[in-house]
Amino acid sequence: MDLGLRDRACVITGASGGIGSATAATLAGERAPVLLVGRSQSRLTPVAAACRDAGGRAHTLELDITDGDAGIRLVDACLRAFGRIDALVNNAGTSAVRPLQELRDEEWQAQWDLHVMAPMRLMRAAAPAMAERGWGRIVNVCSSSGKRPSQTNVAYSVTKAAELSLSRAFADAYAARGVLINAVSPGPVAGELWLAQGGLADQGAAARGTTREQVLESTAARLPLGRLARNEEIAAVIAFLCSEAASNVVGAAWSVDGGAVPVII
Repeated sequence: MDLGLRDRACVITGASGGIGSATAATLAGERAPVLLVGRSQSRLTPVAAACRDAGGRAHTLELDITDGDAGIRLVDACLRAFGRIDALVNNAGTSAVRPLQELRDEEWQAQWDLHVMAPMRLMRAAAPAMAERGWGRIVNVCSSSGKRPSQTNVAYSVTKAAELSLSRAFADAYAARGVLINAVSPGPVAGELWLAQGGLADQGAAARGTTREQVLESTAARLPLGRLARNEEIAAVIAFLCSEAASNVVGAAWSVDGGAVPVII
């Protein structure tokens, strides 16, 4: 299926690994030029090479998206690289195992800055530029815990819920101008956040006094699908929402979570 993404300039934040790098490769395979955004140039470089191998053009931008001027800098970089901006994937985010009573004010603020203020600023800069051309796509990568709060890290859940609301608000504001904005809500993903040394599996094991294998098994057992997602599975949905094929999808919050959140809306 041709998704109509050839020559559509796409920006992906948090592109140095996990869902971000998988999304970049998927879009590049559709012949979309991609701007890869992350805080580490050394980690972005191999992702850019993989995108070129997949058939797309790729540029990198080393940027902390929580900076106040990140939106302007990101849009300017995309216009310099490709002469246009057609799609933005707000993917950057992180979490850690933190009991509610141990969350400090600065941790709440850091989660808010990363998951709400940063995507807000990026959308505030990118959406008008897309609207000028009458076509655009924005996908905000949220979380199943934004729909059903998790005690693993309440600050993460609360800010992801706010990001879902933010996504809907921007969707309503820009749909009539051809800029379609949606969110995806992944559940647990078998990527770096969970599986890396010191990641959520190890943190969960330390908190519960179990092994990482037991944490992963119990996490998978709670999902109707019975396993953690693959990065590429989330990327496939994001690519669809960036495409011409998603021309009637506006303000949605697609669950891509293996059935983690048991609702029908």
